[in-house]
Amino acid sequence: MTLAFDVAVRAEAELGEGATWDPATGRLLWIDILNSRVHTYDPATGRRTVRRTEQHVGAVKPRAGGGLVLNLRDGVGLLDPDDTFRWLHREPVAGRRGNDAAVAPDGSLLAGTMRYDEATGGGTLSRVTGDGTATVLLDDVTVSNGTGWSPDGRLMYYIDTPTRRVDVCDFGEDGTIAGRRPLAEIEEGAGFPDGLTVDADGCVWVALWDGGAVRRYTPSGELDRVIELPVPRVTCCAFGGPGLTDLYVTTARVGLTAPHPLAGSLLVVPGAGKGVAQPAFAG
Repeated sequence: MTLAFDVAVRAEAELGEGATWDPATGRLLWIDILNSRVHTYDPATGRRTVRRTEQHVGAVKPRAGGGLVLNLRDGVGLLDPDDTFRWLHREPVAGRRGNDAAVAPDGSLLAGTMRYDEATGGGTLSRVTGDGTATVLLDDVTVSNGTGWSPDGRLMYYIDTPTRRVDVCDFGEDGTIAGRRPLAEIEEGAGFPDGLTVDADGCVWVALWDGGAVRRYTPSGELDRVIELPVPRVTCCAFGGPGLTDLYVTTARVGLTAPHPLAGSLLVVPGAGKGVAQPAFAG
């Protein structure tokens, strides 16, 4: 099956990331990490907004009561519906920043970190609850990236980018993970796995940094679909729009000496599949 992409938002984000559909507002949230910006896009009207954050922002997700939760350089913060900011869990570490994050089925935030120099083992994956309690789930991560769950919430998929793997863990009702094991490995020359999303069939869609593509893997780890894109640094993907059938894809231009004209733009693949509604952060 050949799937064509459209340009949702033409932009020049240095490190576009974190595509997330907010069903309460009918908007697509995404970020530019290195320019400290949170973007929104309403596909029904074409309206866009841009908000600057005080620190590099690794992820943004909707909250159950309105507002946003942000994975920032120095920890996890909350943006209230009235635009007031406050820290939920602040834990600054020199040379480290927040990276990708995802809301678990229980409403907690699994927030990843990484070192700016990408030193091996310098990052973590932590579970942050609505009261600000943070529990480290993985403490030997290099570039904590895509995280998602099977439709029944029992399996968690996870990417530490330099490993070239998409891993799968058992996810407990108490928010713990166990039995981490490889689901799929990205072969040499095909890029590095970055963000991911899971569809209604339980298949895992993976954005490939320096791979110019999004791949879909079945629950057994078989590659069954590839969407080729002209931009090499593909960073994240998420289903959105009416019926959650459109796949939104963020891209980056950082580090490219001659970036493609669409590098840093938000792309969309209409009718790519069927997504699963994502929970909002319970805090």
